[in-house]
Amino acid sequence: MDRTERFYRIRRRLVEKGTLTRREIEEDLEISHSTFKRDIDYMRDRLNVPIIWSPGQQAYVLDPDADVAELPGVWFSPGEIYALLEIEQLLEQLEPGLLSRQLGPVRERLAGLLEGSEKGHREIRRRIKVLPMGTRGVNREIFEILSFALLDRRRLRIRHLRRQTGEESGREVSPQRLVHYRYNWYLDAWCHTREDIRIFAVDAIKGAQALEVPAFEVEDRRLDEVLRAGYGIFAGQSVERAILRFSPGRARWVANEIWHSRQVGRMEADGSYVLEIPYSQEPELVMDILKYGREVEVLAPVSLRIRVAGELAAGAALYKDGPGDA
Repeated sequence: MDRTERFYRIRRRLVEKGTLTRREIEEDLEISHSTFKRDIDYMRDRLNVPIIWSPGQQAYVLDPDADVAELPGVWFSPGEIYALLEIEQLLEQLEPGLLSRQLGPVRERLAGLLEGSEKGHREIRRRIKVLPMGTRGVNREIFEILSFALLDRRRLRIRHLRRQTGEESGREVSPQRLVHYRYNWYLDAWCHTREDIRIFAVDAIKGAQALEVPAFEVEDRRLDEVLRAGYGIFAGQSVERAILRFSPGRARWVANEIWHSRQVGRMEADGSYVLEIPYSQEPELVMDILKYGREVEVLAPVSLRIRVAGELAAGAALYKDGPGDA
């Protein structure tokens, strides 16, 4: 029995029976008392399991005045490993900054969770990698201003870069949420200029000032309806349904991908894969379609098909002549 199995058996016996005596240690766990003491110290100090010695019962018990902590998973699933490492990566990106002091204990606790098995935190970090490709740098001072205003429920005056034109515009907004999506930060806000919900990429916010004016509140349900109805981060209330057909060669990958919570997919007789997803705005969906090149065809709607076809034609036109030729 390895150490982590003992952790689970010790905790289970304490929860189910209430006590764990020296005799039970020797008979059930088949370890020495010194080994058990080391296990108890590790569980108490590193995993926050509230184990105490009861003189009256002459046994180890769980402190009745403390919350009974769950032990970390020994054999993490792929999703659990990814989630744990993503959380740690996110905490690293935030430090040193607005939440560094508050999140310090969280990082220590997370390290303790990952250290709970024989293959500890350092070994997991060494052997399993999460690569945050596509991350865009965020100005720390601006991020802190946004965060303070968001949590203090105050309005913001921001200077926002419109990347398509390179122009900057001023907006007064009421921040609703900060969202970390595909390794980048976005601000969900009520725009008082447009009198509507808008999403701003934080790296495109070039200036921010918190105002002494209470933020306008938008209900969570409305935010979800507007921002999460369609595909991707740039969503909206007006939803269309895209129908995409992937080639048999690409179908084996795409059939296992989740593009949207309300997607519908089916395999065709020829091995191709047809995917239907709701979307509100085209830009992000078009970019994701284009990366599959000739392996995907837009079947509907016509407007999306025309948009993708135009982008492909414009790209192909760059290669008609030699490099750098007019």
